This record gives sequence, structure tokens and C-alpha cells, in this order.
Amino acid sequence: MSIIEKAAAIGGGVIGAGWVARLLLNGIDVAIYDPDPEADRKVAEVMKGARRAYKQMVPGGLPKEGKLTFAKTIAEAVKDADFIQESVPERLDLKHKVLAEIDAHAPANAIIGSSTSGILPSDMQVAMKRHPERLVVGHPFNPVYLLPLVEIVGGKETFPEAVEVAREIYESIGMKPVVIRKEIEAFVGDRLLEAAWREALWLVKDDIVTVEELDDIMRYSFGIRWAQMGMFQVYRVAGGEAGMRHFMAQFGPCLKWPWTKLMDVPELTDELVDKIAEQSDAQAHGLSIRQLERIRDDNLVAIMEALSKQNKGKGWGAGALHNDYTKRLAKLASNKPKASKAAVKAKAEKPVKKAKTPKKKKG
Repeated sequence: MSIIEKAAAIGGGVIGAGWVARLLLNGIDVAIYDPDPEADRKVAEVMKGARRAYKQMVPGGLPKEGKLTFAKTIAEAVKDADFIQESVPERLDLKHKVLAEIDAHAPANAIIGSSTSGILPSDMQVAMKRHPERLVVGHPFNPVYLLPLVEIVGGKETFPEAVEVAREIYESIGMKPVVIRKEIEAFVGDRLLEAAWREALWLVKDDIVTVEELDDIMRYSFGIRWAQMGMFQVYRVAGGEAGMRHFMAQFGPCLKWPWTKLMDVPELTDELVDKIAEQSDAQAHGLSIRQLERIRDDNLVAIMEALSKQNKGKGWGAGALHNDYTKRLAKLASNKPKASKAAVKAKAEKPVKKAKTPKKKKG
């Protein structure tokens, strides 16, 4: 069960709406602020996909959803929130403006998490005049309602207690919080993704592969390995009985070979953007983004379900957490408030409409 009852989400884009879905499906009330006139429609679309995925995860029934409220201002959204998650676009000036307003109106004891993909928390805290010590980076991965990892990063002014409370909050809604030991731009996950992305851009630009061929190389090989063991444990196994030391001795010399262009970034010219976009369109085979999202969610649930059955039923990696999370959701669902005696009595005493007797045909 979550340790918060009321949350606020500032920003309702792909990431913000994903946070809303995870919070609501854990029975937490959420007030959201987003100036986009279509925010309610976009959030509803994400909620539709999230409910569909969660019904696969917990077929016995989901907990009662929290209540969603669309606030007209940031101040209205955060005024009585226990926890606030900011998910506005990656512009420091905008982050400053939004965080200053959140800080001015949120309860003093409310933890504030930022979904930023790479801005240092210390750089964001300068705009907070009341309580900068309660800000942490809480960087998730899309889709937020399914992928459990959240990177927590504290800034120069963040209290250790705030980091611990944030960890407990994220953990209570089924996430896997990892506290990053030092502030660093882009944290850890995005730095790894950026390295692969840069090399992928070169490979497509230089006509070594198409985008579909590159994706196939990932999803039919090391992508599957990474999903269940990560990088270092996979390489440890690759070292054979001698383990990691043998692996590093065998493949260490490769670091000096010309196997990568990571330090040289390709320019995103119109020609390269068109090339990648056109190949990506062809790869989709006519499937809409919503259809691809459903396929992605189905696959993610299936992978976590499969991992949850490993290790003699205890689960392995994300599967172990998946076991715990689905059990907690099922328990929360079983604790739904029962109807009061008065409501049951009123329902029992409600007159039942009699079915109309069909008129006889004249013959």
C-alpha cells in the first residue's frame, strides 16, 4: 500500500500521463495541471492502455482507482498534495518557472520529484526559495506505468531524508528505485542509451544497416540478454568458468580497436532525418502509434510474467519485483471498501421492475 494519498502531476505528456496512470492504478488521487487544451484526451488515451495492461497483470481484479482532477493552475494542483511529480519539457528556464511555483504553493513536507532526463537537480534547485531540500530527480522510463525503474538523484541542497522518503514513495507504487551516488548529467540509463543511439545513427547514415535491420540485431540477440541479466552479469557468464577477469582479459584489447564512433556525433541533417523517418515508417507496416503501444505493453507484460516464474517461482530480476507488485495490487483490490449496511438495505428494498407482458396478437 502506498504511503501517500494525494499526488500532483505537473505536465501531462507521455511521461506525465504515465505517472498519472501508475498513481491512479495504485488507488492514489491525482490532481494534474497541463495547459494543453487536449491534455484530458491525451491522458485518457494513456489511461486506456495502462488499464488494459494492468488487467493482464492482475486478472483477479484491480484496486479501486484514485480520483483524477484537472486543476486550472499549478497552485490548485499542489495545494494539498503529499507528493508532486514534475514532467514538463526539458528546458531549464521552464523547469525554474514551474518548480518555483510548485515550491511556493505545495505543503512544506511534500516531496517534489522531477522527471528530467538529464538536468542536474542542483541546477533546478536555484529557483526554489522555500524548500529546495525536498527536490529530487525521479527519472522514469517509458511506459512509466509498466517499467519499474526510477533513477533518484539528489542535488547539493537535497536532504538525505528527502531522498529516503522519495525512495519509499516510488517503492510503494511498485517501482525499483536506484539512488545514483553522484550528480551527473543524463544520470546513468540515458547515458547508456545515448551511447547506443549515437552509434546507431552512424550505422544508418553510412548505409551499414537500415533502422529495421538494426532493431532486429538488438531484439534477436543482446536485447533479450540485457532484459534478464543486464550488461556486467551477461559478460561475467561470457567469461566462462573464469568469470569476469577472463572476459576482460579476452576482450579488453578491443577497446583500442576502431569499433565505435561514439566521440564523433553525426549531424542531424534534413537528409539523415528524412532517411531515418522514412525507414521507420516502412518498418511500422501501417501500424499506428497506439497499436504499437499496445504491442509494446503486451510484450513487456509477457516478459515480466515469464521472468516472474523463474528462480523456482521467486522470480528473477524484474520478474521478482513483478511478483511482489502484482500481489500488492491484488491485496489492495481485495481491500476495496464494502458497501455500507444502509446501501445494501436500500438496494434490497428497491422495487424490481416487472417485465411487460407481451400483447396478444389479434388473429
